[in-house]
Amino acid sequence: MNFFENGNTKVFALGGLGEVGKNMYVVVHNNEIIIIDSGVMFPKDELLGIDYVIPDYTFLKENEDKIKALFITHGHEDHIGGIPFLLQSVKIPVIYAPNQAAELIKRKIEERNIPFNELKVINGDSKIKFKNFEIEFFNTTHSIPDSLGIAITTPNGVIVSTGDFKFDLTPIGPMSNIHKMAEIGKKGVTLLLSDSTNALVEGFSKSEFKVDTALGDIFVRHTGRIIIATFASNIYRLKHIIETSKKNNRKVVLFGRSMEINVTIAIESGYIDGKDVIVSPDEALKLNENEITILCTGSQGEPLAALSRIANGTHKHIKLLPNDIVVFSSSPIPGNGAYIAKTINQLYLKGVRVLTNTSLNDIHASGHGNEEELQLMLRLMKPKYFMPVHGEFRMLKRHADLAIECGMDKNNIFVMDNGDVLTINKDGAKKDNGVTAGDVYVDGNRIGDIGGIVIRDRILMANDGIMVLIANINQETKELITNVNITTRGFILVNENEELLHKISLCASESIRKNIKNVKGNYNDLKTLVIQDVSPFIVNQTGRKPLILPVFLEIKK
Repeated sequence: MNFFENGNTKVFALGGLGEVGKNMYVVVHNNEIIIIDSGVMFPKDELLGIDYVIPDYTFLKENEDKIKALFITHGHEDHIGGIPFLLQSVKIPVIYAPNQAAELIKRKIEERNIPFNELKVINGDSKIKFKNFEIEFFNTTHSIPDSLGIAITTPNGVIVSTGDFKFDLTPIGPMSNIHKMAEIGKKGVTLLLSDSTNALVEGFSKSEFKVDTALGDIFVRHTGRIIIATFASNIYRLKHIIETSKKNNRKVVLFGRSMEINVTIAIESGYIDGKDVIVSPDEALKLNENEITILCTGSQGEPLAALSRIANGTHKHIKLLPNDIVVFSSSPIPGNGAYIAKTINQLYLKGVRVLTNTSLNDIHASGHGNEEELQLMLRLMKPKYFMPVHGEFRMLKRHADLAIECGMDKNNIFVMDNGDVLTINKDGAKKDNGVTAGDVYVDGNRIGDIGGIVIRDRILMANDGIMVLIANINQETKELITNVNITTRGFILVNENEELLHKISLCASESIRKNIKNVKGNYNDLKTLVIQDVSPFIVNQTGRKPLILPVFLEIKK
């Protein structure tokens, strides 16, 4: 059956389900495709050497002639970070993005010298129409300005994607457009795709107003330098810190490239007034301790971020002073706890005071809604069908349970995986045959050519080291000239294990002599046979399994 058959609307994710990151959602009707967001996911520890994880764009590449537009909900990396890689792989006719996201995207594609001139700015009042789709938007509250939800009218009803959101009744920035959400819900929503990030957190999320109050108290009480680490994309938090610094006669120094970029864009866009407040590191040297606020990246303990370098004493512009206070205005992203703990310990060793987000210190609020806010969105939209998105499976499943608590029929709720297709037509909605989806690894400028085998080899090298077996082969007689020479890194200390290396050399040499005649000069087959012989021997002797690389050099005698 033709995927693009008449009459059906299809919805699926290429990223964002069963994970936090690389959000990318696709809506198809007849011969038109629209895409919502194009994010990256940052690699886990086992993905050694990988910079980013992006979705598999195979479906989009094979059907790029049907793509009408890419729509962006907001400017966070898990929603826009994949755009440069997408543009290098797939022809995208136009990108619609809210202002802050558009400025960030523009810098990304300029940095990679990608020619693209069809980046258009949208807002909550924008309306865009294609043959099969009418798209409108509604303002949401999130930790970055210009965050939007998207309502797509299709021949089979309205599909709403919330983007990232919370309901903050005392926000620093604009309020969510709850009235427009209610209007969309009143007209009728066929399918809701809703953010599940905080589905496991009870109650209502903390207001940014409380965070501002708590941070303001720190400025009043503390007489030394204040060093604040927070997410560079949390513009409203940065706005408050800069305004509070000005109110308390402090100048602000920025450390971290992403911090500098985001603040610059926010100033240019009018979200932040940085006039006479932001100074260079050199200018800060002339100021007293009680006249300085330092805003930096590294709230997640990233080894190369500004705060980590400040903590370990390697930052070229700043050295910690005894009267400094370091404020972590963030919460740990799952998996980053060990990095953050290491940074905090280094800071304590330097003798400075550290504040983290606890029940006693309201110095961070999430940009994602908790359980009751997710249920409020469900009540406002009143969808016939529901597909929780943006979260690990435990979050998606809990979000589904929240919908059932709100009275939804469990048969109308679809907890999906990346690539699963939800088909909607006049008869209802059902899970259908899937499309290609998966992880693609980015390593520097290399996209997609780093597969599972390469990652496995990197893990082996990291855990058990590498061993190179160098064998000199007589070019004419195809015989081993001398016993195998061994070079090893990260496996054992050579000088203290000469007897073991000698045994391994004899084992490898015996394997080559035994097999070389049978493989008839095919060194790839010989390499496999040697590894099969040597690897069990090493495991038996050491309990370890290094990566073994046989190298055969033909020599004329």
